[in-house]
Amino acid sequence: MLTTVPDTATADRLAAQALAQRLAACVTRLGAVQSQYHWQGKVESADEIQLLFKTSVARAAELEEFIQAQHPYDTPEILSWQVTASNAYGQWINAETQRPIHV
Repeated sequence: MLTTVPDTATADRLAAQALAQRLAACVTRLGAVQSQYHWQGKVESADEIQLLFKTSVARAAELEEFIQAQHPYDTPEILSWQVTASNAYGQWINAETQRPIHV
């Protein structure tokens, strides 16, 4: 799942919280980008940071809800797609995004 954020503080916060809640096994900061977009009748531009969240199919909807709720933008970019991973990497993603069992 991919999103863009306005600054490093937001990137750090979203990544840390997603990992702590096991919504993602890994969050990769893809780096600084400049986005140009239509917003409220004008063409705008902004320096942003892209984040790529690696998650399981089972946690994707919850991760999307988390990003939507925690993101500072009114309409955050949230893009997701399913990919094929190597067997070992896919197993690691699934294992790391499981909820702990409370007994």
